[in-house]
Amino acid sequence: MIRCGNPLAQYRAHKAEIDAAVLRVLESGRYILGEEVRQFEGEFGAFVGVPHAIAVASGTDALQIALSACGIGAGDEVITVAHTAVATVAAIELCAATPVLVDIEPDYFTMDSKALEAAVTPRTKVILPVHLYGQPADLGPILEVARRHGLRVIEDCAQAHGAVYAGRRVGTWGDLGCFSFYPTKNLGAMGDGGIIVTADPGLAERVRLLREYGWAERYVSRLPGLNSRLDELQAAILRVKLGHLDADNARRARLAALYGEALSETGLGLPRCRPGVTHVYHLYVVRANRRDALQGFLASRQIGALIHYPVPVHMQPAYRDRLRGADRLPESERAAREVLSLPIYAEMLEDDVQAVVKAVHAFQEQSRD
Repeated sequence: MIRCGNPLAQYRAHKAEIDAAVLRVLESGRYILGEEVRQFEGEFGAFVGVPHAIAVASGTDALQIALSACGIGAGDEVITVAHTAVATVAAIELCAATPVLVDIEPDYFTMDSKALEAAVTPRTKVILPVHLYGQPADLGPILEVARRHGLRVIEDCAQAHGAVYAGRRVGTWGDLGCFSFYPTKNLGAMGDGGIIVTADPGLAERVRLLREYGWAERYVSRLPGLNSRLDELQAAILRVKLGHLDADNARRARLAALYGEALSETGLGLPRCRPGVTHVYHLYVVRANRRDALQGFLASRQIGALIHYPVPVHMQPAYRDRLRGADRLPESERAAREVLSLPIYAEMLEDDVQAVVKAVHAFQEQSRD
């Protein structure tokens, strides 16, 4: 079986280092917000290029806490996209704010900056672009709209660890950047985890308070916060994996290039990389007119291709008919009908890529018969 992603392969690739890190934590006697978390926060901040990084319990928590740190609450509007993991919209509603949806660019699957201006109202407080599949959103014009209207920008970087826009890593352009460490991410834990990064010391202080009951000192809450702490085991594992992230991302790019060369004549819509960015290929996403048939054919060949995402947020039962902007998202809806994620992960063998390619070609031949 060729899996779409394979966290077990990553563990096996770094087993000795990870096992040693886990044992170090077990022997330390400190399991929550200790030295491993402190070290990881510093190392991840340095990797991204910001002075403040605050680890939390999940990527969804990262978004919710970042919004709360910006004072977002009932009556406020946050502009984002529907073609994303539902966590993006869920985090907005967890703050009692109102999600407002804009469409995506067809070439890059990220927020269409040209649609932003019409979505801004007097109640808009934040623009929340998503760097999807490892591709940075077009931050330049997004930030220009934000500056013109006095809005905060919070970057959803859950799928873009290490991606670069105009010479700087994503997460460093907005007021805050939010990352997930779900096990399948380019930088994945062995459980849930997340982190918030910022260059603003005031926002960093609010985030630190909010992640642990608003405590400025133990058992004394300065703000009404929540419990969202990264544990020491996950931090230790992430410290190991962070040291390999650039190499892993380069490997993903190599595999993506192999796919691109071998699939260029298949009629599939292949991923495009925005000029001036570094795409880190969290997912290798193609467009296919007969997407469901292709997915089924690949499954019959023991190839695990997945759909990210089959239903835009505004069309899901929990959100249907109640989100602003849902009537003008044709590209989001088209993407949901056409996208398919082919297997890609840093430890994937080139022979496995060729097996996927062979299966795609076989499907195309069958379709012509």
